[in-house]
Amino acid sequence: MAYFDAASSAPLHPVARQALLASLDEGWADPARLYREGREARLLLDAAREAAAEAVGCRPDELVFTSSGTRAVHSGIAGALAGRRRVGHHLIVSAVEHSSVLHAAEVHEAGGGTVTQVAVDRAGRVAPSAYAHALRPDTALACLQSANHEVGTEQPVAEVAEVCRAAGVPLLVDAAQSLAWGSVEGDWSLLAASAHKWGGPSGVGLLVVRKGVRFAPQGPVDERESGRAAGFENIPAVVAAAASLRAVRAEAAQQAVRLRELTERIRTRVPRLVPDVEVVGDPVRRLPGIVTFSCLYVDGETLLHELDRQGFSVSSGSSCTSSTLTPSHVLKAMGVLSEGNVRLSLPPGAAEADVERFLEVLPGAVAAVREKLGAPVAGQGAGEREALVVDALGRRCPIPVIELAKIIGDVPVGGTVRVLADDEAARLDIPAWCEMRGQEYVGEEPADRGSAYVVRRLG
Repeated sequence: MAYFDAASSAPLHPVARQALLASLDEGWADPARLYREGREARLLLDAAREAAAEAVGCRPDELVFTSSGTRAVHSGIAGALAGRRRVGHHLIVSAVEHSSVLHAAEVHEAGGGTVTQVAVDRAGRVAPSAYAHALRPDTALACLQSANHEVGTEQPVAEVAEVCRAAGVPLLVDAAQSLAWGSVEGDWSLLAASAHKWGGPSGVGLLVVRKGVRFAPQGPVDERESGRAAGFENIPAVVAAAASLRAVRAEAAQQAVRLRELTERIRTRVPRLVPDVEVVGDPVRRLPGIVTFSCLYVDGETLLHELDRQGFSVSSGSSCTSSTLTPSHVLKAMGVLSEGNVRLSLPPGAAEADVERFLEVLPGAVAAVREKLGAPVAGQGAGEREALVVDALGRRCPIPVIELAKIIGDVPVGGTVRVLADDEAARLDIPAWCEMRGQEYVGEEPADRGSAYVVRRLG
């Protein structure tokens, strides 16, 4: 089985395993106690903190260990907002942040705060000028991920941090996806990360709060981790997290070269091997191991099952996931095709042979899914009606787009097709289909049920 979902969770690094097992015998005691076992545990905890701080590029007393990356994000945002409540209650986030950031923003808004979402371009990248424009006198905090978890696009953190610093606003960086590859550049104020993203054990996060940043921890007061992370420290896991971070950093330069070559191979060859595919994300400013593409006329969940049957573990930000049946907020913000989305995130050491085998298997897997869904084939449609209506009400993606593609040839050039659909994904995927297929998206009109999406045939 080829595991290509390291952006969700990287396999446990061998160094992490060794450190975890070794510290189980010495790191079990309370590091706050003064007897010998407590002192030994404290030495391990302090050494792990120093190693992690060195990798992040901060002071050891600025870094605390949390129970997860999500906990680090939530605590960081809540503490920074509370610490600057006299300034105001305005929060800035990008539209493609990890769900943990967006959920924290929802809680803040529900409590009476205001939130501005900064838009991204089609590659998923923010403009520093957009953050500058979003800043207000009552802005308490801005958040920006260092790199996107779904498409791999790297963000201009240093430039945004400079804009925020000039306005006196702290910037919190979610560095979960990028920290394995290097420290985050720029004059940021807070940082959150998660150990299982770089091959450490799950259940360990990092929260960094720079000296001078106003911060008020929320929740009951706890003496652990400078009062910023309640609960007894999981010292063996913390030691393993710090050891694996140091290890992956030592290997980062070499692994980045390998993975960039492999992902570039995928980015180049997939559109040649499979028709009607859009590769998404910034082609240059991106993480080494992530490549994402979307296939027209494909149900992403079905395609993932087919690839799993063929021996590949990949993920999808598709709108057709069984858990939500809603489009990926990242793909929605980018304005790209959301159906049939596949993300490959290669772990360090990914085998070239596995990538080649994936490229051999993918065309057949996509063709099989399209055939099951009744996707159009070349040459379909030869009618001459000026306008047609496709009734796709009650049908989920990618069926509305498939039905549109089947019938577009039945209208003359200049004729229109109205697609009736009540699936939210149609609002994204029909315009994306038009752009990919060279047709004109006229717009959305109200309908008795759902909406009518009007497409004009250009050729």
